[in-house]
Amino acid sequence: MRRIHVGNALSAFGLGFTVPYLYVYVAQVRGLGSMTAGLVLAVFAVAALVVLPFAGRAIVRRGPLPVLLGALVTAALGALSLGLAGSAAAVLLSAAALGAGQAVMQPALATMIVDCSGAETRSRAFAMQFFLQNLGLGVGGLIGGHLVDTSSVSSFTLLFAIEAAMFLLLVVVMSTVRVPRAPRIEGTPGARSTKGSWKQLLENRAMVQLCVLGFVLFFACYGQFESGLAAYGVEAAGVSTSALGTALAANTAVIVVAQFVVLKFVERRRRSRVIAAVGLIWAVAWVVAAYAGLGHGSQEMATAAFVSTYALFGLGEAMLSPTVAPLVADLAPEGMAGQYNSAFALVKQLALAVGPAVGGPMGASLHGAYVVTFFVFSLGITYLAVRLGRRLSAVQDQPWLGKSRVVAQGAASGAGQARAHA
Repeated sequence: MRRIHVGNALSAFGLGFTVPYLYVYVAQVRGLGSMTAGLVLAVFAVAALVVLPFAGRAIVRRGPLPVLLGALVTAALGALSLGLAGSAAAVLLSAAALGAGQAVMQPALATMIVDCSGAETRSRAFAMQFFLQNLGLGVGGLIGGHLVDTSSVSSFTLLFAIEAAMFLLLVVVMSTVRVPRAPRIEGTPGARSTKGSWKQLLENRAMVQLCVLGFVLFFACYGQFESGLAAYGVEAAGVSTSALGTALAANTAVIVVAQFVVLKFVERRRRSRVIAAVGLIWAVAWVVAAYAGLGHGSQEMATAAFVSTYALFGLGEAMLSPTVAPLVADLAPEGMAGQYNSAFALVKQLALAVGPAVGGPMGASLHGAYVVTFFVFSLGITYLAVRLGRRLSAVQDQPWLGKSRVVAQGAASGAGQARAHA
């Protein structure tokens, strides 16, 4: 598990190194224009949508480790070639390789976490994963920002070479991992043939409802961070670009500082109720955003409200990290965690593709409609979470009950043996 967490941190560090500077690199440093730069960002999403349906089947059949190693090598080659590419075609092909590798890493690493944890430790393991991912992205972006020089192509080549080295270092680290078989979770059906596994997944009504809920979660939050909400802040609230950077930093800071404090609170709560509470917190965040852009306070108050919106989103994210990913794993039949993780990652990518397309234009021009729409979506999260809770077994919604039952059964067994000896 320690090696897996190191892997999460290294992969996030590598991504933080380059992702914030892709647009500048392609459009300005390589002189390929804003259209090509936009296509590069689109290629990342398209590559993920193409490979994820196949990644789940590969993880089920081959195991998560070989799939992860293949994804890391692919991403390393993509990163290195992106740093050397000088034409639009080479840049787009390199971006496709990097995007595909990155997309497959996450469900593979998530499946390895599932295989190395039990019901009582899984929430903490996924909370640690989320914490390290945000820390790695933040540190990588900070260091990368001090290395790049828009007047020097070689500085960007160095940046992408370091990212490739991070992925190859991770290949070495993960090659030493020996992944055990995932323990069974009570209330989860046994494994069937992996043939038709997508059909089996779609027959799992709880998983389908969780995917719908996941789409709304990512659409209404993550899909708005760097598109609709940023445009709304600049156009409606009049915040500066530096204030926008402060808001993003506040989001990361809340996650890093609050993650394990929040974990203690949510570990003994019903998962469906925690997700429902996140919907309410994000509804409050959109009310604060409405004040920032539509209120009549001073510019300082508007900026403070806008930064607070991102901070509230961070609090909700910290509550989701030990809740949603473990729930996906606990809904999966034995041996099918890879398929379920990949399916949920696919839903996430769809939401992240649709979210900016819908939210960007609304945030820039339809200010009132924008905040009202996503306020309603946040309340929809609460409704969908409560509805999902009715389909979950007691142990799936409250995983600590499984541990309690084991203890209780062990105590009863011990008492029975004592009576037999008597």
